Amino acid sequence: MEKRHLGLKIIIAAAVIIAAVALIGGFFGGDLMYHLENRDKIGPLTRADIEYLNVAAPTATSKDGTVNASDWAEIYPYIVATMGDNAKNSYVTSYLEEDPYLVNIYEGYGFAKDYGSARGHEYTLEDVAATERPHPNANCLTCKTPNFAKLVNDLGVSVYKMPFDEVMAMMEENISCYTCHGNEAGNAGELVVTHSYVTKALGDNVSTFDPATVSCGQCHIEYYFTVENAETMMPYSSLETMTPEAILAYYDSIGNKDGGVGFYDWIQPGTGTPMLKAQHPEFETFSQGKHAALLNCADCHMPMEMAEDGTVYHSHILVSPLENETLLESCAVCHQDTDMVTFVHRLQDRVKARETEVENKLSDLKNALAAAVEAGNMTEAELDAVRKLHREAQWFFDFCYVENAEGAHNSELAFRCLDTADQKINEAMALLNA
Repeated sequence: MEKRHLGLKIIIAAAVIIAAVALIGGFFGGDLMYHLENRDKIGPLTRADIEYLNVAAPTATSKDGTVNASDWAEIYPYIVATMGDNAKNSYVTSYLEEDPYLVNIYEGYGFAKDYGSARGHEYTLEDVAATERPHPNANCLTCKTPNFAKLVNDLGVSVYKMPFDEVMAMMEENISCYTCHGNEAGNAGELVVTHSYVTKALGDNVSTFDPATVSCGQCHIEYYFTVENAETMMPYSSLETMTPEAILAYYDSIGNKDGGVGFYDWIQPGTGTPMLKAQHPEFETFSQGKHAALLNCADCHMPMEMAEDGTVYHSHILVSPLENETLLESCAVCHQDTDMVTFVHRLQDRVKARETEVENKLSDLKNALAAAVEAGNMTEAELDAVRKLHREAQWFFDFCYVENAEGAHNSELAFRCLDTADQKINEAMALLNA
């Protein structure tokens, strides 16, 4: 199972557009100032070298009043130019072709039809429109465009249930300045939480996370759509409640679309298991790791650059630190003369090898459970006991598999998830073979 060419996965794993020294909870209240100039030196340039501008926002040319990247281009030419360079991240691989077992374990869900690597932020609207996965509601646009966040901020959560095609026709721009800066777009280095579900879920706890990480974490998260109004929502309220174990317990405790207890994304046809589909929990995975105390997403994915005219700025082309010498120098602060490219690739190889072991066993469990259901020799209570373990095993496996860093963000959590999935598979198979 080779996914290394997805430096693309890693590129998209951790950074949404930032050029910042502060987080202000602008649209939703709260004083969340954070001064990055107080951070230690990262690489050959420091944030003290950046001359942060404080100018009036240009007139918005978007129909909804969003100040877009082209509006800011004259004020921030290098930032806007490097944002556009994300179009170079255009490669797509089909995970269903790389890992055919996914079609089996995602049976009955959209990811069994279409599941490929994400391209750069310049392609978000094009890709969500083209996906073969069903998307009847507008909530699938949540993190694809700043225009959708602006629409929710203007009209409220009823927007999430609007027809996809109706809202898609209103969207004008891919992920851009507004996503992380609102309409102030980095003036004086401000970051803004523009997605209301972040502050709704985290409340005052949002201030316990590095603002540059929260900025990316608005979208690079595990999320679900609420039963009540299809609103995008985070299934936790703090660092302590964002572990895969705590999130699973949360889903087990809330209501489902049938009016019962125990949220699920779909019921797998062959097994009858009420399944959960993990999304892309980079924010949760990174925040629970050792690096979160030292670094934020921008530190590792947005190198500082100096233009020919001497302007120092955060590059907004989102890169893997393994592919950028400036970023690798920041690794050397702690890792010294370690060959970081080799070190990380070896770590990822170990994670992927373990994923392969577990994924094959998970597919076998799915087949065995489906066969038991068809045979009719077990009671519903006995089958439900196996289904519970099946649901849990796939949740822990998926939490690792869909996290885009392949262990680089938090290898301890990756192996813990895979080991937990393996244990639950063994328990389920023991019940089937009893």
